[in-house]
Amino acid sequence: MDASIRRTQVDLSGLMRVLGQHLYSTPNVVVRELIQNAHDSCVRRGAGDPNAPAPLIRVTADAQAGQLHIEDNGAGLTADELENYLAVIGRGQTGESREEGVEGLIGMFGLGFLSAYVVAETTEVWTASARAPGVAWRFISRSGQSFTLEPGPTRPVGTRVSLTLKPAHRDLARPPILSALVRRYCRMLPIAIELTHDGERLGASPPPWRAPGLSPLRRRKLALELAQQFESGFAPLCTLDLEDDDEDEDARVSGVLWIQDGSSYGNADNRRVSLFVRGMLVTDDARWVLPDWATFAGAVIESGALSPTASREDIQRDASFRRARQVVTTSLISGLARLASEEPRTWRRVLRRHNEALLGAALCDAQLFDLVADQLTVPTSMGDLHVKTILRRSGGTIHVTRAQRVGVEGLMFRARAIPVVQGTRYGALAFSREYTARRGGGLHIIGEREDPAGLGVRLAQETDPRLEEWFGTPSTKVVAARFEPPTLPFVPIVDRAQELKQRIESDRADAAIGAAALALARSFTAKIDKGARQRLYVNLDCPAIQGVLAATRPATIELGVQLLRAVLGMLAAHDDLEELPSLDSALADFNAALSTVTTTSS
Repeated sequence: MDASIRRTQVDLSGLMRVLGQHLYSTPNVVVRELIQNAHDSCVRRGAGDPNAPAPLIRVTADAQAGQLHIEDNGAGLTADELENYLAVIGRGQTGESREEGVEGLIGMFGLGFLSAYVVAETTEVWTASARAPGVAWRFISRSGQSFTLEPGPTRPVGTRVSLTLKPAHRDLARPPILSALVRRYCRMLPIAIELTHDGERLGASPPPWRAPGLSPLRRRKLALELAQQFESGFAPLCTLDLEDDDEDEDARVSGVLWIQDGSSYGNADNRRVSLFVRGMLVTDDARWVLPDWATFAGAVIESGALSPTASREDIQRDASFRRARQVVTTSLISGLARLASEEPRTWRRVLRRHNEALLGAALCDAQLFDLVADQLTVPTSMGDLHVKTILRRSGGTIHVTRAQRVGVEGLMFRARAIPVVQGTRYGALAFSREYTARRGGGLHIIGEREDPAGLGVRLAQETDPRLEEWFGTPSTKVVAARFEPPTLPFVPIVDRAQELKQRIESDRADAAIGAAALALARSFTAKIDKGARQRLYVNLDCPAIQGVLAATRPATIELGVQLLRAVLGMLAAHDDLEELPSLDSALADFNAALSTVTTTSS
């Protein structure tokens, strides 16, 4: 067969099924699409006729008949326009009008009317064009694959779309459901929408960014009321201005930001964002417009520069989207800075509720870090403290533990009134590290150096093999040292690197960690030389240690070691250390030793 150019065939039935039934995530979007078409018709009429009546859209539900009616006083359609636009998939009059310079239009793709065929048994359009106001037309279709077009009774200029709903979609004709959908999608439209079944009229009050001449106090009040309508998870604590200086009003990113009045923890994501394009809701789950770190914020955002996807349920990630995200991020940070300088009481509430989330957020943005670094607190063994306070109390070094709690080494810190940062808490270690890198100071992670606590522990030059005999175990290395306070005989410290190596290389890790992640982790821990899992620092300055080392009578030595092992067992039990005396055996040794002392004395 000779090569030749052939025309691609289209299975209209299959195409209609795919576009109509699978383009949208829910059939409820038919309400949005038909109102959007009515809106654009009104805009086109106003652009062509300065004397056109005030635009109006009427939405009516007839639950008993299972019918939904949407009527407008827009430009209407001629017979040719019905055939060229309504009956041609992918060709929309709105797109061509936009190319002609008509502003304020919403539609783009000429696909929205397909949603009517998904929910309706019969779709009827009754219209009269402003170009031929004395002639009306009636368009009827059942499946969208064929239609009838005939002259209709005279009617005012505009269009009425009537859907006789399929049984599965008759809930759309129930007034409460229809009203909720209209309010959700269309509450920001600049054209009034009249819900004739309950007398409600939407669009009467523009949002604060579209209302010129408002005083700052009035604007803030309206912004807070708007935030309260959109924020269902938390009450808004305060609102922040969304600032964009773009001279093109349609391209400008407008809206309201707010901080949630609810405590946030760790990296839980509570962002709530509703995104509108020219007054029509695209999605009420646009959290990706806010920066990833703003897990405690919400927003209502509007911009005509954003480009919806074909389903109008998301936004294309193009240059306009990236610019909008940058505007929102910059506005959020500048708004927080304004709170800090102009509304200190509100700012303190923000810090109290979102301190932990801000610890992580500050690591994501240099401007935010500079704003909050000295005002956030990190959890320590002595309560939540500012990093400046920690550095001052500890002589310029932040001490961090990665254990779930401060262990026996905490006795050394408490004796010197030095706080220990709880490094297992969200953001605490990373924030402390970033703070010292930017502002100066040292950072010491307990258990990761020869000096277990970073408090001037000095390894002893002299040692005694008896210490290993008395207190050592297969997994515990005994280290002779000198440290404060002298009343503390031992400091047992877990080697965190060895702990990680043992955990990763154990069989239990296979069940808890995925194969790829486990292989990566084991490649790291393979570089760690195997050694003792914990070190026991024995304080040669402790009188009790000195006494048992100086004793000569075997009975006295045995009794002293027994008492010291009892103390060690109590310390080890407090710190959940392995292969050191258990609390039960430690108490038994203590009681036995004390009985020996009292018996000998009597």
